[in-house]
Amino acid sequence: MDALVARQAIFDRDRRVYGYELLFRSTPELNEFDGTEGGHATRQVLANSLLVIGLENLVGTKKAFVNFGRGPLLQGWHASLPRENTVIELLETVEPDAEVLEACRKLRKEGYQIALDDFVFRPGCEPLLDVADLIKIEIQSIPRPEQKLLVRSSKARGLRVLAEKVETHEEFDWARLAGYDYFQGYFFARPVLVRGRHIPAAKLHCLRLLQEAQRPELDFRHLEALILQDVSLSYQMLRYVNSPLFSMASNIRSIRQALVFLGDLELRRWVVLATLARTAEDKPSELTRHSLVRARFCESVARLAKNGLEQSAFLAGLFSLLDALIDRPLQETLSAMSLAPEIAAVLTGEATDSNPLAVVYELARAYEAADWPRVEEIALQLGVPVASLGEVYCAATGWAQQVLDPVAAQPV
Repeated sequence: MDALVARQAIFDRDRRVYGYELLFRSTPELNEFDGTEGGHATRQVLANSLLVIGLENLVGTKKAFVNFGRGPLLQGWHASLPRENTVIELLETVEPDAEVLEACRKLRKEGYQIALDDFVFRPGCEPLLDVADLIKIEIQSIPRPEQKLLVRSSKARGLRVLAEKVETHEEFDWARLAGYDYFQGYFFARPVLVRGRHIPAAKLHCLRLLQEAQRPELDFRHLEALILQDVSLSYQMLRYVNSPLFSMASNIRSIRQALVFLGDLELRRWVVLATLARTAEDKPSELTRHSLVRARFCESVARLAKNGLEQSAFLAGLFSLLDALIDRPLQETLSAMSLAPEIAAVLTGEATDSNPLAVVYELARAYEAADWPRVEEIALQLGVPVASLGEVYCAATGWAQQVLDPVAAQPV
């Protein structure tokens, strides 16, 4: 299912992009708001922006303007948004009661900015002006003399002012002379629809666990909590540590025991193996098998080359098919995972030929393609005996099979 968010640029007085308003869209055919209930619209914009498309892909380093009604404001839906570049845009329907004003003060204390959407001066609105950073005025709906007074009085309060629905060059020139700070409307750009693909909740959980396992210092308590939230992963961990891959005097019966037994390095490996398998549940099993074989082969080649890159080579091989496994561009997925830059560079083709990790990965690709002249050339460069590569690859395929089904691999 498509995840849709429309964004419309907001410009400063020099026509440079200041930020983007993120807008709800229900279908790709209708690039305009369809009247969906405000709370639902905000929830979908947040979910699609943060979990599917990626906020960084929508706004980069610019400001993100997100519409909030009373419900989302009081329920704290802003917490997942980065405070340094988020503007909470209060809808004109929000009344300035005590709860709303307290929530706004808390937002500002946390570092968020607040904008008042479609602002029209009315009795009782002064408290909102005291907690706002910026007001948005629809220049089509308010007489120009009244706008000038509103702009002047707002700026006297220290507020910035944004002109909405600027549709002609003449309107922009007038608004600029009137003192507006920012400008938004069809004169500059119509909302652009951005699409993403939803990732099922189970895959999102796996990616979070995978990201946690990439941290320099592992938080075992947090990892335990993440694993325990998923019955399947908990079962897989216990099955893994009690499999023939390890020589156990007695069975391990808790996730805490398993974490202690595996230790830092082996735990990282189990996480990437388990999450890869879960991520690929709706994909051909050969994709998972291929990823595991390539990972083990790269690791073994790095060990033979004695370059100290075994762990990085393993991850490079493992993640090399991630785009096919979760149907998202590889660059986007790797960025979301905060993968080590040297590994990401290899997988996106940005690493130089002198990068030893890239050379190991290239050898794996050449071996899979049966490009024997290239295999011999790279093996010579790495100082790896060509004659050993066949045995290494066979061992990698056997290991992958044992990892995928350790129970079936038990001796009869």
